[in-house]
Amino acid sequence: MKKIVILGLSVALLGGLAGCGTDSDDSASSSSSTQKASQTSNSQTSSEANTNFKVSVDDAIKAYQEAYPDSDITSVDLETSFGKYLYKIEGVDDNKEYEVRVDADTKEVSKEREENLDTEDKDGVKRKEDKLDLDNLLSVEKVSDIAVKHVGKGKATDWSLDKDMGKTYWEVKVIDGHKETEVKVDAKSGDVLESETDD
Repeated sequence: MKKIVILGLSVALLGGLAGCGTDSDDSASSSSSTQKASQTSNSQTSSEANTNFKVSVDDAIKAYQEAYPDSDITSVDLETSFGKYLYKIEGVDDNKEYEVRVDADTKEVSKEREENLDTEDKDGVKRKEDKLDLDNLLSVEKVSDIAVKHVGKGKATDWSLDKDMGKTYWEVKVIDGHKETEVKVDAKSGDVLESETDD
């Protein structure tokens, strides 16, 4: 008698699980077709990178230099925050480091941070190591085109100007559906230095 009850409960439980499995398969397939549809629509508009900023990188750099004229810039990032694109610019002089944000549409400048350098970075050490070469930089629009062409398709969404081994480069994030590729582009020549893809 116990065996029949246990067997009956097992069959009922398996039937219930099979029913749940079917439901989740249906929702997974409908969710997957929704994702495919959104990926298709993304890929249709993906080449239209949002690079029409009213404030160019040169304008943002000038805004920083007006705020801290006796310092050198060590990094420039263009990223989105609460739906607004902002340039985040960091720089140093011999004793302090600074951070300024410049609105990419209004050119509004806000001083974010000003702090003393560590002892080992003072007296021009960090300044000499990290100073970016800002002459004849390629524009955000140009490096976006280069990065998207290199990837094949997608949309440029974030930009960082940095330096490694004495070379100033743009790192551009290109999104294509769920695929994200970081492309490093020489900031002067436009040569692609390297790229790395995360699926």
